[in-house]
Amino acid sequence: MKRKHFSRANAPVTFRRFCRKGYAVFASLHREVRIGVLTVGMMASMIIPKVEAMQPTVNRSIDDEDDETELSEVTVSGTMSPLTALQSARIVGIISRQQIEASAAQSVTDLLKTAVGVDVRQRGGFGIQSDISINGGTFDQIIILLNGVNISSPHTGHLAADFPVGLADIERIEILEGAASRVYGASAFGGAINIVTRNRQSTSSPSEDPPPALSFREGANSKIPSRLLSVEGGAQGGSYATFGADIRLSTSLAHTARSLTERAGGGSSEVFSSSLSASYLRSDGATANSDFRKGQVFLYGEYDATDFRLDLQAGYSEKAYGANTFYSAAYPNQWEHNRRFILSAGAETKGRVRVRPEIYWNRLLDNFQLIRHTATGENFHQSDVHGARVSASLAWAAGRTAIGTEVREENIHSSSLGRATLQPRDGYMGGTYTKADSRTNLSFNAEHTLTLTHWTVSAGLLANRNSRFDHHFRLYPGIDIAYTPNAHWRLFASYNKGFRLPTFTDLYYKSPTHEGNQGMQAEESHSVQLGTTLHCARRLSSMPEPSSALSLTLKAFYHRGNNMIDWVMYSADDVFHSANFNLDNMGFQAQAHFQISPVCPRALTSHKPSPIALDLAYAFIHQQRHDEVVIYKSNYAMEYLRHKLVATLSHPIVSRLSAAWTLRWQDRMGAYLLYENAQSTGRLVPYDPYATLDLKLRWTARRYELWAEATNLFNKRYFDLGNIPQPGIFVLAGVRVRL
Repeated sequence: MKRKHFSRANAPVTFRRFCRKGYAVFASLHREVRIGVLTVGMMASMIIPKVEAMQPTVNRSIDDEDDETELSEVTVSGTMSPLTALQSARIVGIISRQQIEASAAQSVTDLLKTAVGVDVRQRGGFGIQSDISINGGTFDQIIILLNGVNISSPHTGHLAADFPVGLADIERIEILEGAASRVYGASAFGGAINIVTRNRQSTSSPSEDPPPALSFREGANSKIPSRLLSVEGGAQGGSYATFGADIRLSTSLAHTARSLTERAGGGSSEVFSSSLSASYLRSDGATANSDFRKGQVFLYGEYDATDFRLDLQAGYSEKAYGANTFYSAAYPNQWEHNRRFILSAGAETKGRVRVRPEIYWNRLLDNFQLIRHTATGENFHQSDVHGARVSASLAWAAGRTAIGTEVREENIHSSSLGRATLQPRDGYMGGTYTKADSRTNLSFNAEHTLTLTHWTVSAGLLANRNSRFDHHFRLYPGIDIAYTPNAHWRLFASYNKGFRLPTFTDLYYKSPTHEGNQGMQAEESHSVQLGTTLHCARRLSSMPEPSSALSLTLKAFYHRGNNMIDWVMYSADDVFHSANFNLDNMGFQAQAHFQISPVCPRALTSHKPSPIALDLAYAFIHQQRHDEVVIYKSNYAMEYLRHKLVATLSHPIVSRLSAAWTLRWQDRMGAYLLYENAQSTGRLVPYDPYATLDLKLRWTARRYELWAEATNLFNKRYFDLGNIPQPGIFVLAGVRVRL
């Protein structure tokens, strides 16, 4: 019998799933749609608790056919309008919850080390003193976001890693490489890092179904409330008298007044969810003068109604630590004490027109001692940021248009940074504030995104004015283009112009080894990126569980930097000066992810076996200066990673026991000025390449988890920053309990 061939144009339209996303077919009609027939199977699936509580995640598991769809429905950063990962016109790197739990990371900065485009330079363990940069930039050239709210400090990027959240609070971390000023404004010079917390309650382990305890449902046509409460906590301890504990409480209250038929069509519902977490960690430190103690508290609340959403977050963190050679190896016994407060509130309407007003406040208190437990070179600082932003987006036939405006007030009171004040005042952490400075940043931005069958184009413009420089608006345009020829392959191209204002430290800091410059200009960059992604998955047999997946990502970038800010020495006996110069960064990245699910029918095991996953990533960067000024020593900008290789392997061992290995190899350009007995030798020593291997073992059950990890298994002696050897082998073990 002859087969009939149908063209795609004449093929019937098949709806594989229903959802309430703004881009969904029925939602785009902007009118009520009634479905005449619902099968019994469809109605039965709607009352499974797992489906009701489900949110999009970035889990890399491909054991289920819908996993790729769920990943595609996650809203990611990169544009003013909300876009899913499938729609985004830029490549956004994601560290998922699954990766966080499997990793031997002890802090957020440890997680970021595994991102091939990110450079983390540490002076001690646990991310206590860390500088974070992207694509060969510096630690001041990125913007840090917490649930989309800017928490960057104008004081200094050295303290950017003072996050008020712990690893247990984080759902995923989004990494946007390249200039993003048209979306996020100042500081998004080289990229953005957005930490997304576990806003909605989750009690299940990655390999288990959510337990139905503490929830109930009534008749199908009555009001259906659900209450869900979870408590999660853990403790850890290990090398160098390290000890820590944390606890996290989360609640959810849902109120739905709709029948099952109405729910299938998208009836009204109201959900209130909140979480409160606290943690404490201390250690004697693995190297000289690297002891620390730190604590943090984080609160998140959200009210999600049919037509609008409200959210509130507040955080507090405090840490005191030995700041080993923080600013200079001439003073190896430095000390620092920080306190940080974060508060933000926002609202958002739903529908074709979305309006989001948002206010936020950040405060950073800092006490720095050049010589520990003495007043020599002691500084006191208080920096405050007050901001308000309003954005609106409209979905219409020609795409999605967004506009926004933001006013951001930045000020500092200090004993050393700023201009002299007429009325000195007492500081919160001691000392007297005799100097102060402030500046106001006003910005307007607009963007239009067009999403077609195979194309996504997003173009926008930022107009910015800062009171420190002049009263003129400076323009920062950008355009991102993605082409999707089929369901597995995407091509990306983008151009964006970015800028970064000098910090108050760049402008005013002065010590026996450093001298700031009040005449600093704002940095600007022209960023071009090209990339492609390829994803494919297949079944290995007729069994439902076994499957494999392969994904590839290739990227190339060119960043032309003007008025780049760095601390430099012009001769061997000079001090460090903050200076502007022109510097270009260029490079490429290659990443591959392969995953296979073990052949293990559920009839033979009581739990879902962990998949086998292998990730390989490599990055290469080259720099080129465009001026002839002789620089003897660059402290940050020209000490970049020429090569970085990251390989991670996770696999099951037996029963509920699994392992995760992380190998990281780095080769840094530049050299450090060698000090001996706190005295400069006048000799520059190049950085040596090094490799570290980390291992984490996990025994995972529904209600508890046991883990042990060892970092730097080779016990390799290496330097991220000159004259500060990094910790050797470090062993920790702990337990987590879920109630």
